[in-house]
Amino acid sequence: MEQMTRPHLVGINHVALEVGDIDEALAFYGRIFEFSLRGRMAGAAFIDIGDQFIALMEGRSQPADRARHFGLVVDDKEATRRALEAAGVELVPGRGLDFRDPWGNSVQVVQYDEVQFTKAGEVLRGMGLELGKTERALAELREKGLAERG
Repeated sequence: MEQMTRPHLVGINHVALEVGDIDEALAFYGRIFEFSLRGRMAGAAFIDIGDQFIALMEGRSQPADRARHFGLVVDDKEATRRALEAAGVELVPGRGLDFRDPWGNSVQVVQYDEVQFTKAGEVLRGMGLELGKTERALAELREKGLAERG
């Protein structure tokens, strides 16, 4: 049998979230995060995250998420915590910074310098950000051959 070449996963282009109302969702996420709107059409809006995006899709068709979640990477996790608290968003108890949006989407927030996730330098510059990594995150990247040995 001929060996089939399988494609490599390279990244996530976008995450689609079901929300009840697009305007309410934009207002909710806008109280917490600074973002640019990539585009909008009937029943959908697209929030830019540099070379990725979040698609907000109108019409929640399932119950609130329990274990299913997605992770957002931010430049400042504590500023995110303060913004969530100021917006009156209840945090999910635990070690991390997790919350549910008004439609039951479960979101986990991590800080850029603490995780392996890495944006290309030109993408960060285009986003107006200058971010580094903790030594622990760099060690994890080096172990996988994804960062220069220091």
